[in-house]
Amino acid sequence: MTAAKTRAIDRDKAAARCEVAWRDAPGLWGFLTTVDHKRIAARYVLTTLALLFLAGMLALDMRLQLTFPSLHRMGAQGYNEAFTLHGSTMLFLVSVPVMEAMAMWLTPLMLGQRNMAFPRLNAFSYWMYLGGVLMLWVPHALNITPDLGWFQYPPLSGPGYAPGHRADIWAQMITFTEVAALSVSVNTVATILRMRPPGMTLARMPLFLWAMLVAAGMTILALPAVMLVTSMLIADRLVSTHFFDPVAGGDVVLFQHLFWFFGHPEVYIIFVPALGFVGQIVETFSRRRVFGYTPIVLSLLTIAILAFGLWVHHMFAVGLPKLGASFYTAASMAIALPTGLQIYCWIATLWGGRPRFDTPLLWVIGFIVTFVIGGLSGVMTASAPLDLQLTDTYFIVAHLHYVLIGGALFPLFGAFCYWFPKATGRLLSERLGKVSFWLVFSGFNLGFFPMHILGLMGMPRRIYTYGPQMGWQALNIVATAGSAIAMVGALLFVANAWLSLRRGAAAGPNPWGAPTLEWAVASPPPPYNFTHPPVVDSLTPLWPPPETMAVVTGVSLDRREVLVTSAVDAEPVHLQASAEPSIWPLAAAIATSAMFVASIFTPWALVWGALPVLVTLTGWFWPHRSLTPGVRRMLGRAS
Repeated sequence: MTAAKTRAIDRDKAAARCEVAWRDAPGLWGFLTTVDHKRIAARYVLTTLALLFLAGMLALDMRLQLTFPSLHRMGAQGYNEAFTLHGSTMLFLVSVPVMEAMAMWLTPLMLGQRNMAFPRLNAFSYWMYLGGVLMLWVPHALNITPDLGWFQYPPLSGPGYAPGHRADIWAQMITFTEVAALSVSVNTVATILRMRPPGMTLARMPLFLWAMLVAAGMTILALPAVMLVTSMLIADRLVSTHFFDPVAGGDVVLFQHLFWFFGHPEVYIIFVPALGFVGQIVETFSRRRVFGYTPIVLSLLTIAILAFGLWVHHMFAVGLPKLGASFYTAASMAIALPTGLQIYCWIATLWGGRPRFDTPLLWVIGFIVTFVIGGLSGVMTASAPLDLQLTDTYFIVAHLHYVLIGGALFPLFGAFCYWFPKATGRLLSERLGKVSFWLVFSGFNLGFFPMHILGLMGMPRRIYTYGPQMGWQALNIVATAGSAIAMVGALLFVANAWLSLRRGAAAGPNPWGAPTLEWAVASPPPPYNFTHPPVVDSLTPLWPPPETMAVVTGVSLDRREVLVTSAVDAEPVHLQASAEPSIWPLAAAIATSAMFVASIFTPWALVWGALPVLVTLTGWFWPHRSLTPGVRRMLGRAS
């Protein structure tokens, strides 16, 4: 027997032992108790895609309403509910969660690890996120939809102007989603800093991991502000506090400060992961190392710092002192510099490489074009005098969508195309992929660019109809037609994924010839990802493809165990037991959800509801020994 055959047999034996240790229980029990980062991330992605479809249909419905003047197909109340549901869904239930889901799926694979640092926290985060989805959409089905927009300013959302529970539902939905987002972000930071493979120093970390580390850090700093302000709003409404009641000494502008201290960084929390997607895709399809790795990393950090210093540019219209407005104008314009530097580096990478214009790279090019347009309109609105004229017009609608759809969803679609073969083992159809790209790209620009002109013509946002004398009809017809074309392209994108999943060509481990570690394992990856943690000696460990990859031995093959390394140099520190599947994260999420929902009816729910939460957390953290292979077989987890 040759040495190669002996090594192959040893690898198969090791894989079989890991399979026993890391496989979930079969059936519904396994579905409810899994802590596999890939399964949980897939649930996030599927849920966000379903919500993206619903929010897109709402947007198309609103566009149809505005196509012609004096239409009353949709009333004012229905339109208020539609844009509130659309905006809240897209910003709180789609854009941030889907980026975190991508991080949850990719981070352990890019690190050569078997799971994330806190697997049960991942499971808890998804169940809490699902609670937030139900918190918003179940009331919609019961005709009690929130109707005050996605930021619900007081005094309009206060008890005097918003009786009933529509505002409470929106505020508590925020709490659900932010608990979920904080859980994932803490997990992401701990995993990236303490579970990198030996040799992957901070200077050898893939750009996507840098982007997720920055975005997760921003999430941890920004989200407590919105949780605080929505809790203060609920307190005003439920127990008659006066945080936002000027008559009793409160301040309505305080709400705006706290909300936008979160709200503006949130734009970058959505956008920065997209920069990570772009970095990986450009590097792979240029077939060369990314140009300007260090400047790109520094620009990510600069964006994160500046993003916390310009929230007030959303509040120029409230009447700020001129000196303050000047400061925030300057800060808002300054953030264009690191972003522009990154775009320059990507163009230089493409220019100096041998680009292959497959579908993922097309989405990146579409991103560069649209984001530059959105960035330029952002620089315009950063100017306080101009912003005073444009605020609450359709110019802002156009700018917002160019930044968020062009700047975040286009790279996300590219990322889906790029990592789809790794997740499913199947290749997407290139022909359908390119057709869907051109439909979405052309439809998007046809739909949203005219909105800039509508805004300059004075069309306000959040109106459900307008008179024929305003002269807005032609551009609204063009905008609606473009939105419909983009929707057709999006549906074709989904159809391509569905058909390829069933009948697509087999992908193999590394169909793109990519350089990062996730492409070193089978497609789709096994439950344990890697039998042994790899050792890394460069920024692109799979370029050129190694004959045999150096690995760390000693990590158990028979129980759930991961390697912990130092934060800076990634030196091995110790072995850590990884959490077993458990029902307690689901139980804790149910108990927490019940407490949150009941708290919009009575403050005593926070007292009595804390007891079940305490019980479930005790069960969650109750110490126990890892299951032996024999016990696993008894529980049906072995093959």
